[in-house]
Amino acid sequence: MADLQDEPHSVGIGAEDPPAAPAVTSALERAAALLSAHPVADGCNTLVWTLRQMPYHDIDTPDAGIDTDIPRLRAGGVGAQFWSLLTPGEAADDQVVSDTLEQIDVALALVRRYPDSLCLALTADDMADARNRGRIACFLGPVPGRTLTDSLSALHAFHALGVRILAPAGAPWARHDLEPFGHEVVQEANRLGIVLDLTGCASSTARRIAAASKSPVIISNTAAAALNPHPANVTDEVLLALREANGLAMITFDTARTGDSLHAVADHIDHVRAVAGPHCVGLGAAFGTEPGDPRPTGLTDPSGYPRLIAELLDRGWPEADLALLTWGNAQRVLRDAEFTARAAHHRRPAPTPF
Repeated sequence: MADLQDEPHSVGIGAEDPPAAPAVTSALERAAALLSAHPVADGCNTLVWTLRQMPYHDIDTPDAGIDTDIPRLRAGGVGAQFWSLLTPGEAADDQVVSDTLEQIDVALALVRRYPDSLCLALTADDMADARNRGRIACFLGPVPGRTLTDSLSALHAFHALGVRILAPAGAPWARHDLEPFGHEVVQEANRLGIVLDLTGCASSTARRIAAASKSPVIISNTAAAALNPHPANVTDEVLLALREANGLAMITFDTARTGDSLHAVADHIDHVRAVAGPHCVGLGAAFGTEPGDPRPTGLTDPSGYPRLIAELLDRGWPEADLALLTWGNAQRVLRDAEFTARAAHHRRPAPTPF
């Protein structure tokens, strides 16, 4: 029989019952508890581009001049962040390459500057390890598909620098159809474990890439075209293709695409879950900008994530589905991409880049 001294809470003569833990009753309290175990893996933040314009900005301190900083990421329960390296506007191809490299440099410097809060992540295991150590996992990408021309060398170089996401939209090989070189890019991205981000792709192109890829694809910031026919929103046909490919549609917090309220954003999340399934919906807010971009009420910066999760709890979402929405689905896509890459390495050697 075990010694009662080893069980300090056992009931015996003169023993007192331990104080009961406070009940977690409100949806917001439940949301905070859920995010402590399953933090947000945010699929899109453009902070790196913004910091490129203001290199001496300190994100360790809240500042009204920008919507993303470490205190608000932590307040929102963000545990992983995909730093978008896309370049706004219609710059020439050579300018896109230099802009992308400069953003990679900014992102890596950001991680080095705040080692107690941020860490570079290359794998799904890195993502979990960062969460366990109380840090925010930082993934590099997507980078623009336009940086690739008729050679895969740039893709290899980006991978060596730590990039793990590529966005084909706007590339000549993925504008109206998937060109032969586009098929090579998809195959090589699969071999390297680089996730393809179909944000901005035409519906037909997105479906073709999703079908051609052996690993899951993502759409890192989007919303449901069925609720708002914005040209950047995703159609139900693409959502069904994502469901078939075990991909992931990550919902943005952009008033023009979702509506001007937290409730409207939740409607888009509900729709994507209904069409693509609970394993194919995530969050990609597209924060990281200076004030002025319209944001839904209640979701003006990353600290609003608990309010959104509370709204979904009030709508009857089971906590298991919410854990997939915030963390599980993003981690699963990364793990599947890594599995595909390992399998490809066993099948064939890397192609010669020249």
